[in-house]
Amino acid sequence: MAATPPVCAFGWTPPAFTMPATNGKIYSLDQIAGPNGTLIMFICNHCPYVIGALDRIVQDAKDLQSLGIGVAAICSNDADAYPDDSFTKMRDLAEKHDFSFPYLHDESQSVAHSWGAVCTPDFFGFNADLKLQYRGRLDAAGPRPADPDTRRDLLLAMRQIAKAGQGPQDQIASMGCSIKWKAA
Repeated sequence: MAATPPVCAFGWTPPAFTMPATNGKIYSLDQIAGPNGTLIMFICNHCPYVIGALDRIVQDAKDLQSLGIGVAAICSNDADAYPDDSFTKMRDLAEKHDFSFPYLHDESQSVAHSWGAVCTPDFFGFNADLKLQYRGRLDAAGPRPADPDTRRDLLLAMRQIAKAGQGPQDQIASMGCSIKWKAA
C-alpha cells in the first residue's frame, strides 16, 4: 500500500538511537552525523519504490558524503512477515549495491515509531545542528528510471542544507510502500 509522509517539520530534532548495521558495527545517530548535515533514509529490501530508485539512492548518498553529510539507511519492516527484509537479506543488499553508508536494523521498530517514519523510502535531511530541513522525495522519477534531466530534489536540498544550513521551503513529499508494522 502506498503511503506519503507529512510535510517537513522544520527544526524538529530527532530522538537519538543506537542500532546494529549490516557491516557488523553498532551506530548511534551522533556517530552518523556529518559536519555539514545528516541524511537518514528509511528503506527496505522488497519495496518496489526503493528497488526502482536504489541505484540513484546509492549514488546520491556518495555525492552527499563527499560534501561532509553523514548518511545512513534504516530498515524497520517486520522481517517475520516480510522475510526479504531480514537482517541477512539486508546485508546481502548492502553488499550487492556497495552501500557507502551504514544500513541499520530497527528490529524493535522503536526508531521508526519515534521518528514518525511512514514509508519506504522516507528521507530525513538535517542541518549540522541536527535540525530537520528536508522531508521530501528523492527525485521526480520515483521508482521509474530517471532521465538525465530529472530533477534530483534530495541531492539539491541537501547541498543547500550543507551550504546554508536551511532546506528549501517548497518540498514534494516522498511516496512509497507503508512501513510493515508488527502486529500489536
